[in-house]
Amino acid sequence: MTKTTEGSPKKVQRVETAESMAQKQREISVSEFFLKNRHLLGFDSPRKALMTTVKEAVDNSLDACEEAGILPEISVEIQQTGDNRFRVGITDNGPGIVKNQIPKIFAKLLYGSKFHRLRMSRGQQGIGISAAGMYGQLTTGSTTVILSKTKNGPKAHRIGVQIDTRANKPTILAEEEIEWLPTFYPAQPDGAAPVEPVSFKHGTCVTIEMEAAYIRGRLSVDEYLKQCAIANPHLQLHYRIAVLKKENAKADNGKETEGANGAPAAEGNWNTFQRAVHHLPKAPAEIKPHPHGVELGILMQMLKDTHARTLRSALSQDFSRVSDRAALEICEKAGLNPKANPTRIAHQESEALFKALGETKLMRPPTDCLSPIGEEQIIAGLKKEIQADFYTAVTREPEVYRGNPFQVEVGLAYAKPGENQDLGADDPVRVLRFANRVPLLYMAGACAMSRAITGVNWKAYGLAQPKDAVPVGPMVILLHIASVWVPFTSESKEAIAHYAEIIKEFTYGLQECGRQLSVYLSRRHRQAEADRKRSYIEMYIPHLALGLREILALNDKQEQAVVTKLSDMLERTHLDV
Repeated sequence: MTKTTEGSPKKVQRVETAESMAQKQREISVSEFFLKNRHLLGFDSPRKALMTTVKEAVDNSLDACEEAGILPEISVEIQQTGDNRFRVGITDNGPGIVKNQIPKIFAKLLYGSKFHRLRMSRGQQGIGISAAGMYGQLTTGSTTVILSKTKNGPKAHRIGVQIDTRANKPTILAEEEIEWLPTFYPAQPDGAAPVEPVSFKHGTCVTIEMEAAYIRGRLSVDEYLKQCAIANPHLQLHYRIAVLKKENAKADNGKETEGANGAPAAEGNWNTFQRAVHHLPKAPAEIKPHPHGVELGILMQMLKDTHARTLRSALSQDFSRVSDRAALEICEKAGLNPKANPTRIAHQESEALFKALGETKLMRPPTDCLSPIGEEQIIAGLKKEIQADFYTAVTREPEVYRGNPFQVEVGLAYAKPGENQDLGADDPVRVLRFANRVPLLYMAGACAMSRAITGVNWKAYGLAQPKDAVPVGPMVILLHIASVWVPFTSESKEAIAHYAEIIKEFTYGLQECGRQLSVYLSRRHRQAEADRKRSYIEMYIPHLALGLREILALNDKQEQAVVTKLSDMLERTHLDV
């Protein structure tokens, strides 16, 4: 220790050495990373955390039901247990989960069955539901409780788990077998007395308690479930929420709101979104990677993992649209021996092979891996939840971006001004965005779908449109992309990346729906003009008959006959118009 000029001691700053810094290094598990960066997964605010939890659980339930060939029946129950504390329970009638898989599915990040396959599905990374459980564990210290019963199981398994964030593995805190069946409580759409509860012999229920906030609006759980019912018309969804009554509570923006102040939303009553169609969507098939959609690193890993004995057979067996002849052509372009052992291809040779793959003309990847909603189903879903006067939908033909097949769909619902209180004639149109049938509520401004909407000239179709903005009018625009790998801008899966191929397809779909809307608006305008002229003529018919009576000396009966004949002539002319 040294001394300053005043005589007081001066601390010497400690300098780290290579050895001391090495002692501080340690491995960071994926669980620890997401624990400190939970905003990447959609848990960046209490309100959003509640919606994300419901979203991940409902997505998993829908995927499980559809893969098992079961018409999905799902219930969502949210109950406030304290200040900013909610218990969320989601039940489905899916096939159930075998006992030894339950802890890994709900308490281990990056564990799932969908990441390594190329087919359309809602979940992809194997993060969502386990991240919701981890968030509940972080904010309340509670356990994720799972009830699951398979069709052939005599009893249900009840397991309580938490995630060991250091090791990214599940910790089982409670385990037992109980008598349990997934039970649902349908509500009549007209508010009549509820029907008898419905039980199934198989299904799963997950319950998570967390710190959250319930606020009604366009970014709420209510809106997510409504949009989910639109994009999945084969789903029957039951929903109930009960919040504590508190006075003078504030929302996130400091204003008092109905949801934030604890006013119960249908407390004790179930609300049901009825299914509009009674058959499952087409099951998507699994495909192999397309050569134009793989990166160099992925190609090198595939060559190491292949079971093929020769490079030529590896290309034809492990990739889609690569015939034996095309594989030989690729090997010749790369200057490689077709009979070479693929697991021993050097890095420099892999680069030549990668370049040859990109230069070889191949067929587009197969599109049976996609399962679009369909035009009729989109219209059925919109009619079920959106009150409007005109509906239309377009499903575009499949296209490809970076070797990945995708398909876009567009739907419109236009209401007469003043007919739907939620759709104002002077307000911007309402936009519903979906990816693989999943609603996207946040980050609309960063989404390729929004870019496509603002890029269309809606004035040509009869709508007002400010510069570089969405059009104005009492209308709902639905946009959906189906793909084996949706290009989200982040792990929270809230916006689609701006690929030119995707924006172009959405633009074409919007323009096609716009042309149909223009025909409808033109017809309605002509009808309104005809009605206006007819009302003027109807107003003067009695005066015309009175004038004829004075000129022709008609009696009352003859005058009435003139009025009747003129009215009949006007009616026939009006119908002709």
